[in-house]
Amino acid sequence: MIEYIDRRNTNCIKWDSDESRGLLPLWVADMDFKTAPPILAAMQRRLDHGVFGYEYVPQAYYDAISSWFARRHGWKGITRRQIIYTTSVVSGISAILKAMVQPGEGVVVQTPAYNCFFSCLENMECRLLASPLKVIDNHYEVDWEQFEQQVQQAKIFLLCNPHNPTGRVWTRSELERMSAICERHGVFVISDEIHCEFTFPGVDYTPFATVAPTTNYCVCISPSKAFNLAGLHCANIFVPDEAVYARIDRAVNIHEVGEMNPFGVEALMAAYNESEAWLDELQQLIYSHYQYVCQFIREHLPCFSVTKEEGTYLAWVNISASGLSAEELCQRLARQEHVLFNPSEMYGAAGYIRINLATSRENLTEALQHLRKIIS
Repeated sequence: MIEYIDRRNTNCIKWDSDESRGLLPLWVADMDFKTAPPILAAMQRRLDHGVFGYEYVPQAYYDAISSWFARRHGWKGITRRQIIYTTSVVSGISAILKAMVQPGEGVVVQTPAYNCFFSCLENMECRLLASPLKVIDNHYEVDWEQFEQQVQQAKIFLLCNPHNPTGRVWTRSELERMSAICERHGVFVISDEIHCEFTFPGVDYTPFATVAPTTNYCVCISPSKAFNLAGLHCANIFVPDEAVYARIDRAVNIHEVGEMNPFGVEALMAAYNESEAWLDELQQLIYSHYQYVCQFIREHLPCFSVTKEEGTYLAWVNISASGLSAEELCQRLARQEHVLFNPSEMYGAAGYIRINLATSRENLTEALQHLRKIIS
């Protein structure tokens, strides 16, 4: 059973930071649910051991990754020699960029985009080549002509699969087309697949590795989003090419983001080996919350609309009819109604707010009622 936890006064960024203290925060992309019982049991066993010194990552860790993605997503054949462990997907992306791109070279990003993509590119002195997605019937699609124009100028395509913040779960045919365009122009693909476990009924996540025609790519994965483990700092980079593996592995170690938390090792193995039923239940809950937000907006805020999504636990809501910028609306909500959402400007777009669905139905209802009040 999925258990909601009141996270106030636990040094939680989402609830207790200076920005969010005293507010109802539906912003930072982590969940308010206790992680799966097998994970807690595995971590308790490790805690009971009582010694937390230097450790190596065992073969069982790699076996858990390989087994999970093979049986759940049809991505078969992952081996230990293709996995580089690191502290987080974001730190992994930064290390990959350091290994693969020279300062000033171009990186294509489909916008709106996860805000940390922008900071990674800035920190690594890369040139952002924005490829704006287009909205058709309240659904985000690739502008293929514009995408290929940007790819022709790029060294890297930084893909988000599934896509944050729009909730798109790219189809196999879309990913094949992206891959073909990148391959045609010799562009390396970095695929951030941290949201891969959150898909809605009837929708399948397609690992980029299963459509790529060559090894000119890498994939960043982590159990942190699916099992609410972000604070354990446990992520992995799948790199199929040996020469590229060596370059990225060196960059990870130069940046000192190649050490693994022993609790992260235990949590990953328990997540991938024992927690599938828990995740299935969580998926159903998240989808019910998405449906609830859609219904509330239709009934009480018909001037707004929720983007048609296929996954993630993030609702992307068009608020342009309010006449306010997203930043202004979010500021008013925080100041007057004590509710925190994310404004779309931080993702490189205008006219939307991002709502975190991974909380209690009561919190969702209260936040939406405050949104309704400020618009009325």
